[in-house]
Amino acid sequence: MAHIAPSPADSLHASTEPGAAAASTTPAFSPLYQQIKGLILQSLQAGEWKPSEAIPSEMDLAVRFRVSQGTVRKAIDALAADNMLVRRQGKGTFVATHAAQHMPYRFLKLKPDVGNATDEGPAQRDIIDCKRQRASADVARALALRPGDAVLQVRRVLSFQESGLNGVYVPTILEDLWLPGGPFKGLTAERLAGYQGAMYALFEIEFNVHMVRAEEKIRAVHPDAEQARLLKVAATAPLLSVERVAYTYNDVPMELRRGLYTTLTHHYHNELS
Repeated sequence: MAHIAPSPADSLHASTEPGAAAASTTPAFSPLYQQIKGLILQSLQAGEWKPSEAIPSEMDLAVRFRVSQGTVRKAIDALAADNMLVRRQGKGTFVATHAAQHMPYRFLKLKPDVGNATDEGPAQRDIIDCKRQRASADVARALALRPGDAVLQVRRVLSFQESGLNGVYVPTILEDLWLPGGPFKGLTAERLAGYQGAMYALFEIEFNVHMVRAEEKIRAVHPDAEQARLLKVAATAPLLSVERVAYTYNDVPMELRRGLYTTLTHHYHNELS
């Protein structure tokens, strides 16, 4: 790992690339804590610290990178704000994981109208299809691939237990997702069906792919005949169409997911700050 020597007061660093001044009247500044954030991010990406593992202390990282402890703390705060690290009072700082008990569906914003997701219990998951294919133009664009590159397509239905009716599960989400073929070589319908935790936790544990953020587009739609059959709704039923692109470290797209959500007993919930 490369070391960055601090400036006299952990100050900002301006770009000194030839021609930089001519290209813009405003120098490109990079605060030192952002540089340390980048180095920690490199270690996360390289797998030096695995999901759920503790990273070194702020003091150890300050010695490693030859900067002040305050600079390291600011870098860690920024990574925690991005949900890449998790601070635990009195225990240290840990790599965020989708396998954590309190966040099995970190990116899923569909909530039950009655009670909460904990009361509702885990979803019943039915894998409809899992196959390798060539990426279409729109899938390739979303995953930063070339049209025709190998991708894995998965279709599944998530059903949730109906409130007050133990053992009665209602189809609630139909998902189609596409994954780049290389990083997910060996992923099969059997492995997906056999894993009891969240899908993103499986990606972390078995394929070393950690989804750290996602972007979504939402619109209202009606299902086609096959979608209506799988969700057991009428062809005129209003559904939420949620298209998500999930990224691993350094904004590398690793999943395109298109979901159809029923909203008879659930609603889309998001917190803004």
